[in-house]
Parts: sequence; structure tokens; C-alpha cells
Amino acid sequence: MSIQIGDRIPNVELRVMGAEGPEAVNTADLFAGKKVVLFAVPGAFTPGCSKTHLPGFVVKADDIKGKGVDSIICTAVNDVFVMDAWGKAQNAEEIIMLADGIGSFAAALGLDQDLSGIQFGTRSQRYAMIVNDGVVELCNIDEKGIDKSSADTILAAL
Repeated sequence: MSIQIGDRIPNVELRVMGAEGPEAVNTADLFAGKKVVLFAVPGAFTPGCSKTHLPGFVVKADDIKGKGVDSIICTAVNDVFVMDAWGKAQNAEEIIMLADGIGSFAAALGLDQDLSGIQFGTRSQRYAMIVNDGVVELCNIDEKGIDKSSADTILAAL
């Protein structure tokens, strides 16, 4: 069963790229005492994710933060080096590029999916959430497309 409104974000150790290289971070620390927009993509550098999903949040980052959001986090089942390179390629300086290298966070949320049929393996579903002090206030999961999890949709919900 996937995470629901009112549920607490599970505490999972993941990776971000720091000044000295990969750094471990706990999701509990990323969400504690903060209002956070979290969105996930099936894969870095994939067409919809690179042409629409992440760029929408890059363009709207200031507007989203202007609504009282402390952090915008993008996660994908990719390693920290790929997430860092993708963030740089997309000028995503305002977004935390959170590497869920083995899919443990996606699985803990109940939002993983098996894309082995197209040689992707286990990946995250496409979704966006508004999380306040670690508690989910909104959880939009896209079945197809990027409408429910787009930056515009999340901005309107804030």
C-alpha cells in the first residue's frame, strides 16, 4: 500500500552530492520542521523527466518557495553521480537532487514500480507531494503523463 495523506515520511538513508563528494542524508532530517515539495521521476535524463517534469520545478522554484516552502526535493532511482549530473545539466540549483540508488525510499513509500519489461528494473512512480514537518499533506501520483505531479499543479495546491 502506498503512503497516504496524514502518513509520516519513512526514514531512509539516501545520498546527495556534497562539496567533497557523495554524502549520506536521512529523510527524517530533510523533512523535520520544514515544509517540503517532494517529487519523483522514473529516471534522470529520460525524455518526460528532462523536457517537462524537472524543468517545470526549476522554472517555478521561486514561486513555490514564495508560498512558504523551505525545500524542493527531486528523487529518482539513480545513483548520486547521475542525479548530480542531471541537476547540473538542468540548472537545478534550487532543488535538492536526492539519489535513491537502490529504490529503498520508493519502496518504503509504496511508490515503486517494476519496469523490467523495458530494461529499467525497479523505479519510482511519478508523483509529487507536499510534506509538512514529515507528514504528507498532498500526494499526487501520475498514472500516465505529468499532469498531477507538475510544478503548476503543486503550485496551485500551495
